[in-house]
Amino acid sequence: MIKVKSRVGESVQQMVKRFKKMCEKEGVIRDMKRISYYEKPSEKKRRRMRKSQRGTVALY
Repeated sequence: MIKVKSRVGESVQQMVKRFKKMCEKEGVIRDMKRISYYEKPSEKKRRRMRKSQRGTVALY
């Protein structure tokens, strides 16, 4: 859970900006967008395979 405590002399707009930045850093918004719609199991598998291939370096 992300918590934002008010700092001395900080406005509400600055707190909201800091909260959004923390959400972006933690990947909360990305996860919410991903799970907001149904994804077929085959699509999940395809996404995981592509992600694992991106991390692999081919040495030819």
